[in-house]
Amino acid sequence: MITRLLVANRGEIARRIFATCRALGITTIAVYSDADANAPFVAEADLAVHLPGNTPAETYLDMVQLLRAARRSGADAVHPGYGFLAENAEFAARVTDDAGLTWVGPPAKVIAAMGDKMAAKALLADAGVPMLPTWTDADQVADYPVLVKATAGGGGRGMRVVRDQDGLAEAVASARREAAAAFGDGTVFIERYVERGRHVEVQIFGDTHGTVVALGARDCSIQRRHQKIVEEAPAVLAPELRDRLHAAAVAAGRAVEYVGAGTVEFLLAPDGQFHFLEMNTRLQVEHPVTEAVTGLDLVRLQLLVAEGEPLPLTTTPPADGHAIEVRLCAEDPAQNFRPVTGTLHRFAIPGLTGEFTPTKGLRLDSGVLDGSTVSVHYDSMLAKLIAWAPTRAEAARALAGALARAELHGVATNRDLLVRVLRSPEFGALEVDTGFLDRHAEVFAPLLPADLLPVAALAAALASAAARRATAPVLAGLPSGWRNVPAFPQVARYVDRAGQEIEVRYRLDRDGSLAEWSTDPAGEIPARLEEATPDRVVLTVLDSRWQLRVHRMGSEVFVDGPAGAASLTELPRLPLPTVELAAGSLLAPLPGAVTRVHVEVGQRVSAGDPLLTLEAMKLEHPVLAPTDGVVAELPVPVGGQVDTGAVLAVVNPEEDPR
Repeated sequence: MITRLLVANRGEIARRIFATCRALGITTIAVYSDADANAPFVAEADLAVHLPGNTPAETYLDMVQLLRAARRSGADAVHPGYGFLAENAEFAARVTDDAGLTWVGPPAKVIAAMGDKMAAKALLADAGVPMLPTWTDADQVADYPVLVKATAGGGGRGMRVVRDQDGLAEAVASARREAAAAFGDGTVFIERYVERGRHVEVQIFGDTHGTVVALGARDCSIQRRHQKIVEEAPAVLAPELRDRLHAAAVAAGRAVEYVGAGTVEFLLAPDGQFHFLEMNTRLQVEHPVTEAVTGLDLVRLQLLVAEGEPLPLTTTPPADGHAIEVRLCAEDPAQNFRPVTGTLHRFAIPGLTGEFTPTKGLRLDSGVLDGSTVSVHYDSMLAKLIAWAPTRAEAARALAGALARAELHGVATNRDLLVRVLRSPEFGALEVDTGFLDRHAEVFAPLLPADLLPVAALAAALASAAARRATAPVLAGLPSGWRNVPAFPQVARYVDRAGQEIEVRYRLDRDGSLAEWSTDPAGEIPARLEEATPDRVVLTVLDSRWQLRVHRMGSEVFVDGPAGAASLTELPRLPLPTVELAAGSLLAPLPGAVTRVHVEVGQRVSAGDPLLTLEAMKLEHPVLAPTDGVVAELPVPVGGQVDTGAVLAVVNPEEDPR
């Protein structure tokens, strides 16, 4: 029986596993990097062992360090979570064979069989599981479009869609680099890409007594960068198709004598045919939606199976209601989902009914709390929010509403995009596939309309004025800026995340009411001030009363209201001097490391040409020439680390000969 469990992972999944362990009376052991020293999962563990370093290679991918931590802490079992070494057969074997510990997952031989995705395809094809055409040699490809995929790992890393032969070589090279950085294995293969396919998958479970059972299907078609961001269960399928998918998944599990939690992923083509994609030999990020509709605790089942117990069920349980999960990530969808870093000043989601374990209603599985630091070293996912309801439409509505009312302050997130996806008519009508985001540019628009951004700026200015009056040593009862004879208005200047500057001008009467106000740009919107405190402003706008919550951290001001949220930075009245940059300077969008430089100083480039590649948060970010010109400077060498705003290159624009 397991008594002391080490989780060889971090963040949200570590907290998820700890929650079940606490309920079962199992002592929990965390491992943590330098960057994670103050992370919530470390504080929640009974014991925590430091792994010196920051990068995944130095810490969560270092088998020697992890096994040493297990020995030092007296662990008798290891749970790998997902990502990092969760699907590494060598690590599983070293845990069981070398260290003599219990591995909470399938045997090493099964991980090895499914980890070699080409061998897995051959093995499961013999078991009757439908397959897509697949190649290991780029020279063999004659039919496009294709998808380049990493042999190890998943999560969208090491994946590239290629539509013609000209782009294949670079796609393969880039996928290899990204896969090697994320999983320690740069092997890739190529398979046919199916346009407008749905990503459906089946959760399976096996035990050491020969049982392999399907626990239902999930639909994970809404994706960005080939990584799921919206998942739901049960997948809405015709009963006959669902039964065939379950049967194919169970056949795949039995073909390898599967033990533990696993997921068999399929691509469902528009013609109704489905094809095997891969088997994930671990717990999936999206497992909570299956827990919500079955009532099962999948982590508990993992632990029971690892202890040699039989599964408590042998047939597929009926689905109760519908559950939808979204992945809340620190990233900017408007900038091609560029990951962002920084401090999460506030993370508050209303109406929760539970965290980390199966629940009806609204569940949060989060790796962060107020004050958490979003580091450049790891994945951008902050949390998962899951809504259960009797019907799919009710679940989508509840989830969108909770997201819209959440207070997410300090770093940009994909919250607005997720709300728009959940509220879109196409999602409601189940018109979804893996290319959904490519066809629906409207979901990238912020929830707060641009013409109402001045109202948020006014609320920020009024709250700041109320805060100043509340701390004034004399005449605190007088409205800010009040004069016996009206003269100049109060002025506050802000800039939003998109870089738009907003100037708010307002004047208060002696009784504190709003005598006049305007902004530049946008002019005046009819508004009446009802109440203003340092953290709450009530305005009547367009004949409706708005309650706006205001949270200030230094010069940053966050405003949440019924129309959406705004993140503003107050500009100083007297701007500070700044360093003048050379014309044509390209700045680092986030901290990272320069992994490749594609050009030389003096080289002529065209707009859109790749100049260098920046690696951050386990992904590659190409830096492209903004215009035709000549490369004048390349100040950062390959391997150089940069902070946000550092100059990566300078391109002197080409003068028009006319």
